[in-house]
Amino acid sequence: MKIALASPPFPSSIDHGLQLLEKFAGDAARGGAEIICFPESFIPGYPGMGYAIESRTPEALEMALEKAQLIAKSHNIALILPMDGYIADCIYNLAYVISGTGELLGYQTKNQLDPSEDELWTAGVARKVFEINGLKFGITICHEGFRYPESVRWSACNGAHIVFHPHLTGSNETGQHYHTFGAKENPYYEKAMMMRALENTIYFASVNYASTYQESASAVIAPDGSCVKHQQYGEAGVLIVDIDPAKGSGMLAKRFKSNLYL
Repeated sequence: MKIALASPPFPSSIDHGLQLLEKFAGDAARGGAEIICFPESFIPGYPGMGYAIESRTPEALEMALEKAQLIAKSHNIALILPMDGYIADCIYNLAYVISGTGELLGYQTKNQLDPSEDELWTAGVARKVFEINGLKFGITICHEGFRYPESVRWSACNGAHIVFHPHLTGSNETGQHYHTFGAKENPYYEKAMMMRALENTIYFASVNYASTYQESASAVIAPDGSCVKHQQYGEAGVLIVDIDPAKGSGMLAKRFKSNLYL
């Protein structure tokens, strides 16, 4: 199966985000991908990265989700679309899963918030495994995938071949330029990606924005911990990768002795 990871610039508004969604979904579909994943909080955009905070209303986000469903249907490609979303009057950092026919299949909340996010979102409390065209997958969002390996192991133990990891590291304002994936001088993020795949015997697909000072690349990691392919730092575009779901067996995850963890 071909999967795609979108590395967009930071959207300046919901409309800009939807324009990028249309373009990147179309590019991925023309490349033969059956599913594409976008970075964390792609719509309306991660707080502080350019969009107007007043656009974070339930009505605006609901309208954006409806337009995203139409985009998925028009290109016949499934979307993993990280957004802000309201549930019972509380706002969550979550990722919607939309089928290639435009059907909303559900969502995964970010359950382990970074301490800096406690005032931005409500933490979720549940996990789910999704399925698109025979590919079983989980979703873990940024901080929880980097620092809470249990969030990935749960999906692997429940049959996921791959875990998608929308995230944000870096900015357009300050930082360092990195050039080599997994280099020892890089931040730990890419090493964590490799470990999440290797320690669970599944694929791990980590998806970041293209920024000037990008601290981790969008990449697909194989079940043996090797990098299958990654996007160049700071380069906006779509990464399309062939994976073999059968290789994402979850063998090591399923050998975990949970009784020793308590």
